[in-house]
Amino acid sequence: MDLSFFTMPVHPLHRNYTETLKEDREVVILADRLGYKDAFVGEHVTDKAENIPNSATFLASLVSDTRTIRLGTGTSNLSQSHPALLAGQIAMLDHLLEGRFNFGISPGALPSDAEALGILEKDRNEMFVECIDAILALWASDPPYHVAGKHWTISTRKFTDLALGVGYIAKPYQQPHPPIFGTVVAPYSKGIVALGERGWFPISANFLYPRWVKTHWPQFAEGRKKAGKTPDPADWSVAKSVFVAADEATARRYAKDDPKSPYRFYYSQISKKLISAGRGQAFKDDANAPDSSIAIDAVLDKLVICGTVESVIDQILAFREEIGDFGTLVYAGHDWLDRDLAVRSMELMADKVMPAVNRAIGRSRAAE
Repeated sequence: MDLSFFTMPVHPLHRNYTETLKEDREVVILADRLGYKDAFVGEHVTDKAENIPNSATFLASLVSDTRTIRLGTGTSNLSQSHPALLAGQIAMLDHLLEGRFNFGISPGALPSDAEALGILEKDRNEMFVECIDAILALWASDPPYHVAGKHWTISTRKFTDLALGVGYIAKPYQQPHPPIFGTVVAPYSKGIVALGERGWFPISANFLYPRWVKTHWPQFAEGRKKAGKTPDPADWSVAKSVFVAADEATARRYAKDDPKSPYRFYYSQISKKLISAGRGQAFKDDANAPDSSIAIDAVLDKLVICGTVESVIDQILAFREEIGDFGTLVYAGHDWLDRDLAVRSMELMADKVMPAVNRAIGRSRAAE
């Protein structure tokens, strides 16, 4: 099992914007130093807590400060930008990283973003599909371009001059395109079927109860089979909120019990946002239970793995046993209320927890 990193990020509203951006950069640099495979960074235009309006721009600031980690948009919200702009910008980032890039994509879920951009009443899922299809068409073809759609028509037929290089949109470093990832945030997601059909990669969100995460693999496998491919659990990534500490009391306090816990703040924010969007099912074992039944303490107990190295190893293996085999555990980023504890958790996760988890998985497979 590989280890990756994903941050939305989610910071307390009182924190200084410059300082949180510095922290967001520092955590990716740390993940690179510790050998995490990937780092995905989210984006929202109108969210003070989730403070990165353009993940590709943010990742560009890390090109020279990272060495081996693959950097990924987590995600580019495709309904919110013109596909020709995205095609050129993402291709450039892929070249700057010399192929250390993952293209995470989504429609964009925050209603206030859509309102600010004047697309609140539009079918953003439809725009999302049209946008990625247009980007791939541009990358697969040569000028002059003409890609017609319902929401965008992209053409350089009138003014292409190949001798001058005018009318040309850059192709990515990785051919035919960077690996494409989609975050999966709904139980029994139909979108994950499409990811499987198209040869793209799913990341199951860390704010879904395990029983709902478990529904993702059959959906993804169905998509791979539709494409005539054999489903491989190695292609499935699952995000999880994890905190590792030297003792159980510290772990429990920082990850769950302290009213100022960054994990408590994170899930308070995310649960309120999803409930207001009519997506509170993520935080229920019974989909028919009222949203009023959702309690933050129960959410933390269900969704946060915390403890000593030995305890976290056991909890990760139990989680894998519950949802099934998967290829990458994605460590979810949280605000660094206590920098030393947060850094140490990531270190212990890379140096102690994952090697032991993989030894246990290896023994289990050998015994089968």
